[in-house]
Amino acid sequence: MTNISKASVMAAIDQAFANRGHEGYGEGVSQVDHALQCALCAERDGASPALIAATLLHDIGHLLHDLPQDIADQGIDTQHESLGSAWLSQYFGLDVTEPVRLHVEAKRYLSAVEPGYYERLSEASILSLTLQGGVFTPEEAKEFAEQPFADDAVRLRRWDEEGKEIGLQTPSLAHFYRYVEACFR
Repeated sequence: MTNISKASVMAAIDQAFANRGHEGYGEGVSQVDHALQCALCAERDGASPALIAATLLHDIGHLLHDLPQDIADQGIDTQHESLGSAWLSQYFGLDVTEPVRLHVEAKRYLSAVEPGYYERLSEASILSLTLQGGVFTPEEAKEFAEQPFADDAVRLRRWDEEGKEIGLQTPSLAHFYRYVEACFR
């Protein structure tokens, strides 16, 4: 990928955050605040650049579609994980796109295998879990755990749950863009 196309992709990511990053999604923080908090958690925990980039961009599908921000309240799953992963796969490898694609399945998995996980989910997260297929069966959980990027998706999911603190100060998007830029194919 040339610097020109890398710059245009970074501009598209930045524009997506500018266009819809201010919107909420039922958790009390904006999309951009959530992305920044999640990436900060990944950075704090020593994640790889690819996993930090995936964590920053895990909800980019919400920023790319044209649906209203309260779409889950209307009983519709946007499948943001698939949309985001597909868009990102044009520019990044599996180490970025697969944790994004699997982060919803990771919630379904953790709800099935980790005692108390489901009970700690917010109302908005429980609503989306229901729309996304609900808690995995034991067979589905086993299949998920065997996927190559399942462990990274679970780590991303834990940061996803953590990254919802109202008023938390974080570095800017520019701080985390260095990880994104480092992961271009």
